[in-house]
Amino acid sequence: MTAGAPETMRAVVLKGHGGLEQLQFHEDWPTPVPTGGDVLIRVHACGLNNTDVNTRTAWYSKGVSGGTTGGALDSAGDDDATWGGAPITFPRIQGADVCGTVVSVGEKADRKLIGRRVLIETWLRDWNDPLNLEKCGYFGSECDGGFAEYTKIDQRHVHPVDSGLSDAELATFATSYVTAENMLNRANVSAGDTVLIPGASGGVGSALIQLARRRNATAIAMASESKWEQVRSAGADVILPRAPADLKTALKNHIGSETVSVIADVVGGSNWPDLIDVLARGGRYTCAGAIAGPMVKMDLRTFYLRDLTFTGATIVPPGVFADLVGYIERGEIKPLLAATWPLQELRAAQQAFIDKKHTGNIVVTMDPSG
Repeated sequence: MTAGAPETMRAVVLKGHGGLEQLQFHEDWPTPVPTGGDVLIRVHACGLNNTDVNTRTAWYSKGVSGGTTGGALDSAGDDDATWGGAPITFPRIQGADVCGTVVSVGEKADRKLIGRRVLIETWLRDWNDPLNLEKCGYFGSECDGGFAEYTKIDQRHVHPVDSGLSDAELATFATSYVTAENMLNRANVSAGDTVLIPGASGGVGSALIQLARRRNATAIAMASESKWEQVRSAGADVILPRAPADLKTALKNHIGSETVSVIADVVGGSNWPDLIDVLARGGRYTCAGAIAGPMVKMDLRTFYLRDLTFTGATIVPPGVFADLVGYIERGEIKPLLAATWPLQELRAAQQAFIDKKHTGNIVVTMDPSG
């Protein structure tokens, strides 16, 4: 028996690329053992995100040109199936957005962490070369993650959190909010900016609304009308349809200008040229996803004649996660918990996530009753 934990645990294990059937629930999976500087965490809740779906389906493969559907993709290749363009090792426990309690530690880790409620910083680093992007991995992709009763991680990725929020609420933050904060950092968003946010009802989109407002920027959300009430609760200054017939006119009617200074995008797809066309001269576009499709039509003349800046935003620099924990503890951001599901129903939870009828984040809990 591992100190502070049983020898086996309940876990959902990804057995290979493909459909939801590749996610298999086990009640007797070996509990990880912390060594060296690792800590063992009893997982209370773990949030879902697009990386889980995209990795399972191998959507990141260059052989895929369509949007995220959550189904098996015949055109995908196993050799470039992860976010980093490399193969993944199976079996793999996915799940990055962990809230849990440290129950034991390796021989080189700080025993004072035992008993602390923590969040896990999702980007794995080579601590001898922490700024080297080529040496970074992702929790739940390059190592086992949190869709299980227990997980282990180097103590340097663990952040104690002092908050009155529930475990499920805390499990909504890690991926979505850190991704959003990184996007805004990459685009140098500050007070006075107007930030257009496609896909504003999703986890990253709703995080972008809050974090843009935190910087005293104007948050212009784009979402299906059925979700406007929830998007408004996130603090959006302006809400537009998901795909306006005339985006320039819609902006003119709401903000008095046909252009915005920043676009923070996780959608992509066929409407992408309309987005770029409303960027003001000298504007900034930052992207961390392409759920509607990665292949877009671009007029390079718009890009260079209008002095635009494009930034990709994936690997998050050190320090950003600690900033996020500070925002949580000071109550500067709030969770948008759409629903909770018990761990054994992860397949159903992920299908609900794929269906995109929710606003905010979906979380699985280790409580068998959900």
